[in-house]
Amino acid sequence: MQNDVTRRQVLHGGLGLSGLLLAGCASTAKPPVPEAPKPLVDSAFLLNYGPRPEEDFPVPAVDPRVLAPEFRRQRIAYRSSEQPGTLVVDTREFYLYLVEPSGTAMRYGVGLGRQGFEWSGRASVAWKRPWPTWTPPDEMIAREPELEKYSARNGGMQPGLGNPLGARALYIFQGKVDTLYRLHGTNEPHSIGKAVSSGCVRLINQDVIDLYDRVRPGASIVVT
Repeated sequence: MQNDVTRRQVLHGGLGLSGLLLAGCASTAKPPVPEAPKPLVDSAFLLNYGPRPEEDFPVPAVDPRVLAPEFRRQRIAYRSSEQPGTLVVDTREFYLYLVEPSGTAMRYGVGLGRQGFEWSGRASVAWKRPWPTWTPPDEMIAREPELEKYSARNGGMQPGLGNPLGARALYIFQGKVDTLYRLHGTNEPHSIGKAVSSGCVRLINQDVIDLYDRVRPGASIVVT
């Protein structure tokens, strides 16, 4: 009798243990999904590249994961024989420098022209415009006939975030001759540091707004 009780206790205990083991393996709860790591954004980045809701066409914030640190706007030590206020575009390093007094410059990352569309030389900023209309030159329309609807005779492309000139444009002339090249904004931050445009110098919209406010018409520009 005692052996029967012991045997029943062992069997019951064994079944209970098996039940616990089975319950522990067959979990019905879904494992937590880890959140994607959020990019670290410092206050300087937010100040320079946060949203611009006050603009005629509100400019969205820049994703810090897209804009490499070396192409972010910053003031640096910079020695140059150029006069303060001169713009210097370094096409090898994809930088634009605004020469300042006392051996410094404001440096901006830029996107440049594709091979075969580059421009270099010395010129000046004839004028500048906020939220400009874009009119592709005839040579571009000849290559891309679908742009005819934006020709000068059709009034050009109206301002906006989808406009290739972005939030601001600075127009580059040699003497009284329009070079057809511009310093302008873009809402494609991934294009900074690359050769992607048809010869113009593009900056992130937040950067071209900053540059626009610092540069006077008539300022010299050197593209090397």
